[in-house]
Amino acid sequence: MPQTELGVGPVAYDDSGGDGLPVVLVHGPAQDGTVWQHVVDRLGAPFRCLVPTLSYGSHRVPLKPGARLTPRTMALLVGEFADALGLGDETVFVENDGGRLQQLVAERPERLGRLVIAGCEAFDNCPPGAGGKLLDVASRMPGGIALLAHGLAVRPLRRVPGTGYAVMAHRPVPHDLIDGWIEPLRKNPVARRVLVDYLRAVSKTDLMAAVEGLRAYDRPALVVWGRQGRMMPPEHGRRLATLLPRGRLVELDDCGTLIPLDRPDGPADAIREFADEK
Repeated sequence: MPQTELGVGPVAYDDSGGDGLPVVLVHGPAQDGTVWQHVVDRLGAPFRCLVPTLSYGSHRVPLKPGARLTPRTMALLVGEFADALGLGDETVFVENDGGRLQQLVAERPERLGRLVIAGCEAFDNCPPGAGGKLLDVASRMPGGIALLAHGLAVRPLRRVPGTGYAVMAHRPVPHDLIDGWIEPLRKNPVARRVLVDYLRAVSKTDLMAAVEGLRAYDRPALVVWGRQGRMMPPEHGRRLATLLPRGRLVELDDCGTLIPLDRPDGPADAIREFADEK
């Protein structure tokens, strides 16, 4: 994977290449860019898909010594990534994460040419649902994240309803993806420390403070939401679409929070149509 050097250190990313419309796809904590692989495949040659593996615990490229990531610095990191790659105003930014693009809108609205929010934390939904609360509790217990990661290495435990990745998706998350996501968290204490620092810095006020920035964001915006989401309430998708001055809502059936895995056709089709809008 290519890497780009940012303020906190190198960040690896996948680049589908070509001269197509740039699309930056952002994943959430304890995942990596592979969550977007089926969406990238469906978008195809008309788009240049750039998928950074952010330092959310499942990363393999270490940060600079002493670097720490908070929700705010992670949001700004996405903007810095786009700057480093020289991406222009036409770029489409897509998030299925903890709402970091919403924070980037509040701080650097000029950086985001087009915004797609796909099943994210929003408003006061922090930590989100039972899954988010479990991760939050684990981050505050000595050895909690390591224990959780080792538990998820037992494949039958991944399918227990209401826990881990199972609560995020309407369909079972493929084992090979989870294996890749949890390996750094199982084996690398530095990666675990990065995730713990990030989770402990999360606050309800972060996304509530971003609301005014969303109200003022006058560029094209799309909200894609799963009707079966258990972590991210469907009504939050509707509120976001109403809040954004040029917002539009797409709701997907048979779809939970991990929209890129549950319904990769949904965001791919929506992004393709969205890219044609003026």
